[in-house]
Amino acid sequence: MRFLADEGVDGLIVDAVRDDGHDVRWMAEDVDGTKDSVVLEAAVLDARILITEDKDFGELVYRQRLHHRGVVLVRVDGISNAEKARIVARAIREHEADLPGAFTVIQGRKKVSGTFSRSPQATRPRPARPAWVLPRKGS
Repeated sequence: MRFLADEGVDGLIVDAVRDDGHDVRWMAEDVDGTKDSVVLEAAVLDARILITEDKDFGELVYRQRLHHRGVVLVRVDGISNAEKARIVARAIREHEADLPGAFTVIQGRKKVSGTFSRSPQATRPRPARPAWVLPRKGS
C-alpha cells in the first residue's frame, strides 16, 4: 500500500509502516513547511493515503470537501513514540482494506492511576488500549 506521511509524523511511525512492506513517502524527507492543502493534493496526485497527526486535515476533507485517497489521523497521546509507532502499524495491518477512500482516526490516551509521587510504581502510567475510529467513506 502507498502512503504519504505528513512532515509532523514521527519518524518511528514512518519506519514501522515501511517495515511492514508499505511504500511510504515522508514529507520531512522531501520538503518542510508545505501547506496542508498542498500535502493533501500531493497524496492524491501520487495515489497515496495520507498519514498525519494534524487535525487540520479534517477541516480540509470535511469542511472544504477536498478530494483525498484516504487519510489516517493519528491521535494517540501520552505514550512513547515507539509504542505509538507499534499501534499505528498494527492498526494499518488490521484495517488495510478499509483505508482507501476513508478518513480514519487512530486514537487513544494514557490512563493515569495511583498517586503522583517519586516512587517508580506511581510514576509508570499504563496506556489505554487504542480505539480505532473506522472508517468514514464518501468524504
